[in-house]
Amino acid sequence: MMNIEKRGDGTHENQSATPETPTTHSKKPVIIYIMILFIVAFLLMALSFVMHQRSNTEALGQLQNSVNAMQAVQATQEKVIALQDKLSNSEDEMDKLNEELTAARQALETQQHTLDALLNLYVLQQQYTNGHYAACKETISKMEEAKQAELLPKDAIHDETAPAERYEQLKEAVSAK
Repeated sequence: MMNIEKRGDGTHENQSATPETPTTHSKKPVIIYIMILFIVAFLLMALSFVMHQRSNTEALGQLQNSVNAMQAVQATQEKVIALQDKLSNSEDEMDKLNEELTAARQALETQQHTLDALLNLYVLQQQYTNGHYAACKETISKMEEAKQAELLPKDAIHDETAPAERYEQLKEAVSAK
C-alpha cells in the first residue's frame, strides 16, 4: 500500500489539489459579497431616488400652491385697482354733480330774490293805485335795503314797461307826492 502512495507521489498532487479548492471557494464569497454590496448600493440609490422624487413632488406642490396664491393675490389686486378707478370716476362725477347742484341752488336763490323783487314791485303798484303813499315809501325803502331794484328785469315782456323802468316811475311818482 505504501507503493501506491509513493507511486503517485500523492503528497504533491494532494497539495496542488488542496490549494485549488480553497481558492475557488474563497473567490465565491468575495463575489457574493461584492454582489451583495452592489445590490445594497443599488437599493440605496433607488431609495434615495424615490425619496428625492417625493421631496421634489412636495416642493413642486408647495410652489404650485404659492403660484396659485400669488395669482389669487394678483387677481384681487387687479379688482382693487379697478374698484379704485371706479371710485375715482364716481368721485369725479359726484364733484361735477355737486358743482352743478351748487350752481342750480345759486340760480334758484337768484330767481327767488328776483321773484321777491317782482312781488314787492306788484305790492308797490297796488299801494300806489290805492293811494297808500306812506306804505309805498316803506315798500320802496325795504326794496332799497334789500337791493331788489337791481334784481328787477330790465327787458320788457309783451310790449309792456320793463319792471326796472316801472319801479323807477313809481319811485319818482311817490317822491313827488
